[in-house]
Amino acid sequence: MRIRLEKDLPVLLFALVSASTLASLPQVESAWNGVKEVYGEQDFGLRILRELMLLVLIAYAFFEPRLRRGALTSPVFAFLGVIATYVLFEVGYACYLDLPLVVPMAGLRVFEYLPLALIGFVTSRIGAGQYVIYKFASYLRYYIALQAVLAVAQALWAPPLFGVSFLGGGRPFGTFVSPNLFGATMATCALLFALVPFMRKWVAVSVFLALLSGSRTAFISSLLVVFFQIYAALRPRDRWALIMPAPILAVGALLLASSPLLSGRDDADPTQDGRLDLWQRIFSEYIHGPADLLFGWGLGLSSNTINVLYGAEHFQGQFDSDSLYLFLLNGYGLIGLLAYLCFLWITTRMSAHANKGLVIIFIFVAGLTFNMWEYFPQNAILMFLWGTVLGTGYQSGSAPFQTRPVASGSYYQRPSRQRAEG
Repeated sequence: MRIRLEKDLPVLLFALVSASTLASLPQVESAWNGVKEVYGEQDFGLRILRELMLLVLIAYAFFEPRLRRGALTSPVFAFLGVIATYVLFEVGYACYLDLPLVVPMAGLRVFEYLPLALIGFVTSRIGAGQYVIYKFASYLRYYIALQAVLAVAQALWAPPLFGVSFLGGGRPFGTFVSPNLFGATMATCALLFALVPFMRKWVAVSVFLALLSGSRTAFISSLLVVFFQIYAALRPRDRWALIMPAPILAVGALLLASSPLLSGRDDADPTQDGRLDLWQRIFSEYIHGPADLLFGWGLGLSSNTINVLYGAEHFQGQFDSDSLYLFLLNGYGLIGLLAYLCFLWITTRMSAHANKGLVIIFIFVAGLTFNMWEYFPQNAILMFLWGTVLGTGYQSGSAPFQTRPVASGSYYQRPSRQRAEG
């Protein structure tokens, strides 16, 4: 069997994302019947498919010569070594606080799909990143089509288990356990399609599905994609007309997203959001000194996994984090939080990707009210895109001959023209 990265990797990525159609099947069936189940309380069951597909991708990266050579370099080892050292320190600190080992291990879930970022980084470095994203997006259209059919049917006829859709039925959840996870994935798919030419209609479909979900974070993230699409289409001298009212538009989008019409909930008033109360309570009750602020007060205490295993507030300082930044502050302290933000900023400085601003701002915004690194498949897609964007600034001049045309002008042609010219 011949291993060819440009052909195999998009298929494997699509297979990984497609595992989400089966991973939550028991919860989806229950939701259709009007029974709300808590994600993670059932047997592991079909959810093992995503872990198996991740292992397949990691094994493929090891056996593919170019990916293996690109990953086994001293800068990569140095970067991973720094992360591993601090993470081990936080695990030891959590054990020092008399927390069971399973608690800090749950806090490591944010790194589960880090191998995809490394694969994306190396893929861009050898010059195949744009082509892999293009093929991946082409396959992802079938995934979006399936989600669209299910979402419209749910928005028309499903019981209003999570709220009421503006189409009259319940808020759609696709093949996910909740509308919020469905909307987050659709917004992320809109981001992916926005990076590929000639797929604007699929951007529109993904944005519509994110809007239909009633998720505020998904709605705002989708509007961010649309904003950058319009910004790129305008002439440079006309872009100021879009930038000037941007703050007002952002406030209007937040109010619109929080209205019962779109969110399907009567308790979605942003001035009375439970997240604000949670943030105030954390700073007043959980942070007792410089050590808690700098290093956190127990890695994993804000993980949803611990809430499922032990119940809410089983440990002192435990809470259900709806924000990536609260998760980082709790588990990795101010040092870890600042390191994460610095790495986002460094990506924008070191990358040469044309859409680096869109990708990084999307990742930043998605973490404000959602811990996206804990939820599949949004975490898988964003990790790969982040690595791809970062690797674009490191493209090697010694890329194999067959990958060089990928980054040339032929990439921006329609597939039919590519085949005709071939």
